[in-house]
Amino acid sequence: MSISVCMASYNGENFIEKQIKSILLQLSPSDELIIVDDCSTDRTVERINAFKDSRIQLLQNISNSGEILSFSKAISLSKNKYIFLSDQDDIWITGRVKLMIDSLEESKSHLVTSNFSWINDDDLPIDIEFDGVFSSASNKNLKNILDIFIGKTNYFGCAMLFKRELIPIICPIPRFVESHDLWIAFISNILKSNLHIEEHTFLKRKHNSNVTSTISNRPISKKLFSRVIFLLSILLIYKRFYFKKFFKLT
Repeated sequence: MSISVCMASYNGENFIEKQIKSILLQLSPSDELIIVDDCSTDRTVERINAFKDSRIQLLQNISNSGEILSFSKAISLSKNKYIFLSDQDDIWITGRVKLMIDSLEESKSHLVTSNFSWINDDDLPIDIEFDGVFSSASNKNLKNILDIFIGKTNYFGCAMLFKRELIPIICPIPRFVESHDLWIAFISNILKSNLHIEEHTFLKRKHNSNVTSTISNRPISKKLFSRVIFLLSILLIYKRFYFKKFFKLT
């Protein structure tokens, strides 16, 4: 099925081994797991190298760059048709890869987002208030974009799979972007090639050391600044899309 899994790691020694195992079990010998480590100071790199699996490609940033630029680098380096994003501390549920690829192909979309279940440090389920995505909203692109603006979105990069045709629009992810998750969600909805599936396809870990950035629960001034970033993101996405489309036609 030609799969690339893109992961950003940083001080994830406690959970990354379990996540990598859950991913590799669903990959074929020709697939790849690209990990960009953002200058971890613990044993993360050691745990990754211990796998000695040819499907794993580990790259280490020269300086700490943040998860957004690390994901951008991993996506840019991917070579296969289907691109999964992955956090370092989750666990993929058996059958996730096939379900999401089948759903994507049946819908003719370019990106699919699933739901997930929350777990704690001990892999035990925890109850966190979370709406998730709904299949009925897949084609409500304008509403999905507006929901992001008002903070009601439930898009997570680690829940996404997209086709490599989106890479020229996704990458490079601009430095001003605060969330790679929402940047990619904007793209799929602007291009009207977005799919939601309600199945839970992985276990998302909630703990005090989560790295992924968030734009919620912040002062009003920072929330307003985020909306300016959203507008800039939308303008840049349109620019990239029409630039790519123009050169494809000429």
